[in-house]
Amino acid sequence: MKRIFKHRMTWPIIALLVLVLVNTIARPSFISVTVQGDKLYGPIIDILRNSAPLMLVALGMTIVIATRGIDLSVGAIMAVSGAVALTIIEGSPAPDSLATVMIAATAGVLVALVLGVWNGFLVSVVGIQPIIATLVLMLAGRGIALLITGGFITTINSDPYKFMAQGYLIGLPFALFVSIAAVIAVALIERRTALGVLTEAVGINPEASRLAGVRSRSIIWAAYAVSGLLAGIAGILYSSNIMAADANAAGLYIELDAILAVVLGGTSLMGGKFSIAGTVIGVFTIQTLKSTITFLGVPPAVSPLFLAIVVVIVVLVQSPQLRDRLSRAVRRVRRGPATPTLTDSGAEAAQ
Repeated sequence: MKRIFKHRMTWPIIALLVLVLVNTIARPSFISVTVQGDKLYGPIIDILRNSAPLMLVALGMTIVIATRGIDLSVGAIMAVSGAVALTIIEGSPAPDSLATVMIAATAGVLVALVLGVWNGFLVSVVGIQPIIATLVLMLAGRGIALLITGGFITTINSDPYKFMAQGYLIGLPFALFVSIAAVIAVALIERRTALGVLTEAVGINPEASRLAGVRSRSIIWAAYAVSGLLAGIAGILYSSNIMAADANAAGLYIELDAILAVVLGGTSLMGGKFSIAGTVIGVFTIQTLKSTITFLGVPPAVSPLFLAIVVVIVVLVQSPQLRDRLSRAVRRVRRGPATPTLTDSGAEAAQ
C-alpha cells in the first residue's frame, strides 16, 4: 500500500477523481452521456473534446521541460498557425474543398514547425536561455499573426475545416481522436525508443550527456521543433472550433495551463524525469476545473483566482515533503506523550 501511495501517478489520479466526484455530487448530470442519432453528448464528452488543444500543447511542453527548458511561445504559435490556415481558405475560390482545407492546415502546421525550429536554434545553437528565447516569439508571434490576417479577425465558412474541431467520428468528437493519436505517437517515441532515455539524460545533466557522446544539442533542438509542431496542430483545432483566426485570443494563456498540467502530472521543472501519462491526467484535471468554474457561475474576472487556489491545493496534496511531515505528525499523535526512561527516573530520585 505504501508503494502505491509513493508512486508519482497516484496523487494526480486521486486529484482528478476527487474533482469528478465533487462535480457528480453537485450535479449528477455531470457523468451522464446522452445519444442523439449516432453522436454522444454530455459534460464528460465536452471535456474530452475541449481538452484536445491543451493536450497537444502540454505534450510538447512535457518534452521541452524534460530537457530543462520552457516554451512560452506556444500560444502565439497557435495564433500564427490558425491565421495561416484561415487566410489560405479565405482566399481560395473553393473553401469547401477538402484539398483546399488540407493544404491550408498543412501550411499552418509547417509554419508552426518552422517557428519551433527557430526556438530550438536560439536555445541549442545560440545558447539563449529558453525563457528569453521563447519570450521573444511569444511577444512577436501575435504580431506576425496580425500581419497575416491584415489586422482583422478572419472568418470563414468551410464544412471540412469545421469538422476537425466540431465533427464526430464513430460517435465521438474527431478532436478527441487527434489528441489520442498525438499521445500514442509521443508515448511510443519517448518510451519505446532510446530517445526518451536520451531526453531524460540531457535534462538531468546536459554537459555530462554531451561528454558521454549524446547529441544534446540535436535533442534540445528537436524538442522545441516538436513543441512547435504540436502547437500548430492545436492552433488548427482552435480556429476550427470558432471558425475564425483571432490573433489576440487564440491560445491566450494556454502556455500557463500547459505548464500547470505538466507539473500536476508529476514532471519536474528541473528537467530529467517526465511522465506522458501524468501530463494526460494533468490536462484532464485542468479542463475539469474549468468546467467546474463554469458550472459554479464564477465570474470570468474571478475565475483565474479560483483556478489558482484549487491548483495550489492540488500541488500541496502532491508535495512529498508535506506528506512526510503530515505522516510524522500522525505517528507522534498515535504514540502519545513520551514515557520517562529508567535513566530519567534515577536522575529524579537522586535530586
